[in-house]
Amino acid sequence: MGSQPLLAQKSRSQLEKEKKENLQRIKESEQILSQTEAEKKTSLGQLRALNQQIRARSALIKSLSDEIKYLETDISDLNIVTGALEKDLEKLKEEYAEMVYASYKSNWGLNKLTYLFSSSTFNQLNRRMKYLEQYARARKTQVLEIEIVSEELRSQRDEVILKKEEQDQLLKDQLSENAKLVALKGKQNGLVTELSKKEKQLKQELDDRRAAIKKLNTRIADIIKLESSKKSAAIAGVDFSKLSATFEKNRRQIPWPVDKGFISDKFGKHPHPVLKGEYLENQGVIIQTPKKEEVKAVFEGTVRVVQRGIALYKNMLIIKHGEYFTLYAYLDKIDVQVGQKVSTQDIIGEVYTNKDGVSQLEFQVWKNTKKLNPEKWLRSR
Repeated sequence: MGSQPLLAQKSRSQLEKEKKENLQRIKESEQILSQTEAEKKTSLGQLRALNQQIRARSALIKSLSDEIKYLETDISDLNIVTGALEKDLEKLKEEYAEMVYASYKSNWGLNKLTYLFSSSTFNQLNRRMKYLEQYARARKTQVLEIEIVSEELRSQRDEVILKKEEQDQLLKDQLSENAKLVALKGKQNGLVTELSKKEKQLKQELDDRRAAIKKLNTRIADIIKLESSKKSAAIAGVDFSKLSATFEKNRRQIPWPVDKGFISDKFGKHPHPVLKGEYLENQGVIIQTPKKEEVKAVFEGTVRVVQRGIALYKNMLIIKHGEYFTLYAYLDKIDVQVGQKVSTQDIIGEVYTNKDGVSQLEFQVWKNTKKLNPEKWLRSR
């Protein structure tokens, strides 16, 4: 009973969709991982790409397992139908055999005319003719029913065979994915061990990052506070309110700022992936991407800030959407300027790749001076 109710809620098409999404995630993370590995440097970005691979392959194995369970139910149902059809067919054949035997015993094949003309009255003759017609129709109907049930039975048996073949292939895929997952986890352990040897370097990088984040966060908060307080005709009034309301309505439906990539570092405070007892804290999310990935505006608005040459973050820009702001940092280049109006999915820049070969974008969402979790605004992927 365990997982069956939950499984029953998902259609086969939903399971297929999940599998395709997981395969796409694997493909993207493989590309990102291969680019970080090409630098021949052990890095946190490499570990995060590897972790994403493990998550995606674990999810794929789960979806394959769900598909197999779905097929098991299908095959079981088909076997029940097949068994019922076999009984129906057997019964129809028995009835037909009895009918043929009765016909043989009465020798109607030779004596139909004798049977008819031995009638004592015209009415009896008429009744006997009708009876013979009904009998002939019954024989034809019985034969037709046997043919229909036989055809349905063949069809059901073929479907069972196909589903069993599909199930066997899924089981092979699952075994293959399990083997890949085991290999990835071994690689993950090795990478964590290598990174642990760089504890001093990682702590220094963490301290540098915290200092850069603190400085930038103060700057961002000041900028957004200033922008939020502006009441000029360009941002105040009906358009301002309408844009804010439209942004609000699109919660969980806003497109991602990049076409490819995964969230490698979540919003808020969470443990460091290697250093025990240490924590990372983000104002937004870090999205790891392939190299030279284009960055796009997630919603219509106006570019209010463009800053270049920021320590750690390289380049950054802020777009205003009424009361809301979106921030894009770790940009290699910026393709827009202050005051420029942008539409949803307009290209605004390109992701920066650091010295370790890690390409990533920091994405933040603010409502006036309150920072928000971007994952609660971006559409699911």
